[in-house]
Amino acid sequence: MNYEGSDRDRRDARSDEAHTDPIGYRVDEGSEFHRTVHGPPQRQEPHPRSSRDADREPEAERGALPQEVGRSRAATRKDRAASSRKRRGRLVALVLGLVLVVAVAGGAYFAVNKFGNRTTPNADFTAGSPGDGVVIQVHPNDTAQQIGTQAADKGVVASSGAFLEAALLNNAITSVQPGFYLLASNVPASQAVNELVDPASRVGNMVISEGRQLHDARDVNTGAVKKGIYTLISEASCVDRTGSGTPTCVSYDDLNVAGAVDDPAALGVPDWATDRVEGVPDRDRQLEGLIAAGTWDFDPSAAPTDILKQLVSESATRYEDTGILTAGANSGLTPYDTLVAASLVERESLPQDFSKVARVILNRLAVPQKLEFDSTVNYSLDTTEVATTDADRARVTPWNTYASEGLPATPISSPSIGAVQAVEMPADGDWLYFVTINQAGETLFTRSYEEHLANITKVEGGFLDSGR
Repeated sequence: MNYEGSDRDRRDARSDEAHTDPIGYRVDEGSEFHRTVHGPPQRQEPHPRSSRDADREPEAERGALPQEVGRSRAATRKDRAASSRKRRGRLVALVLGLVLVVAVAGGAYFAVNKFGNRTTPNADFTAGSPGDGVVIQVHPNDTAQQIGTQAADKGVVASSGAFLEAALLNNAITSVQPGFYLLASNVPASQAVNELVDPASRVGNMVISEGRQLHDARDVNTGAVKKGIYTLISEASCVDRTGSGTPTCVSYDDLNVAGAVDDPAALGVPDWATDRVEGVPDRDRQLEGLIAAGTWDFDPSAAPTDILKQLVSESATRYEDTGILTAGANSGLTPYDTLVAASLVERESLPQDFSKVARVILNRLAVPQKLEFDSTVNYSLDTTEVATTDADRARVTPWNTYASEGLPATPISSPSIGAVQAVEMPADGDWLYFVTINQAGETLFTRSYEEHLANITKVEGGFLDSGR
């Protein structure tokens, strides 16, 4: 029989195994892979060979190997393939091991000479002469190497390698959350890592609760001031870069001025809200509702306009993720009007009644019938109370839904995602009226005005009394 094809298969298989690893890289003694694993080749004196040895070498290369007597050609190939797979498996394990080492090190370069014992120390600052604080950002999924590179670029540490070495020695590095951190500059890498893992170093972090407004509001009955979004941003922006004990903050007034510019695009306003924002009658209120409720991180060293642009543009993405751009097919509202209606839902009800109040709003708009929500009266007064006075309800403003039909000129707060979704998918019902009868938030719904008047008599004593 002719075994030429079998010999060629064996020769090609041995050639592949000798010169490439399982993912295609050369691994023979002259390859980069081999030198990385085994170090540089050692110089050896050549061994003399007889002409008979030289004559036999081509025969060996042709694969003239002894075979078990009586074994089939298929069985021999099966054994050979199994042996090949085992050798390849050992190489795969070695390659993956090297990859894992690099991954754990965060991609750092320690200047180790081909896995030898000689190292070049990473540059590091000495202790005792820290500089002013600088803000660095930790992005989601950042490695310690990436954080170290940013810290080195901003002068916090002398080199990213030194930062990484210090990070690998500090287990708390795994608890660092995405956000912004104030770190002293010109410090040893170990100090920089200690500051980074200290929760007190985090800056520009704030929580905006559902139903929060841009500006401060005063409770009519208690006199307590509910901080507005601009106040929350201002407080979260305060950082003490010099260590003097006197922080620098972006002021409430600076944010209010920045939020009133005529160019909505400069503030990150999405296309679906631009026309309405341009027509807002009070520029100080044009961003109302466009900064979503939730937890936020921003760069406190940024300009007021840049801070607002980040918050508004990222809020637009959060709203769009609810389906606000296409919800009009169900509700009949534009994306911006969906946001306006959601803000009313947020201020008028508790979550268990969101979808019902959303249906009341849509039903009244369809009649059409005035919404007559006390929350819209309070909005233009910058006050908060359950009930309002006859005089306040009679005051004509772009937001007072007692004085005008339709929705207010803008949202009256930052609605929760739940409130937005309630407007996008309201409950089924024919209700036109609702009244909350106690502090627990119990709310009664009806289509009949006569029944609504009867429900009002169920309001607990003093609950709807005005504080003015």
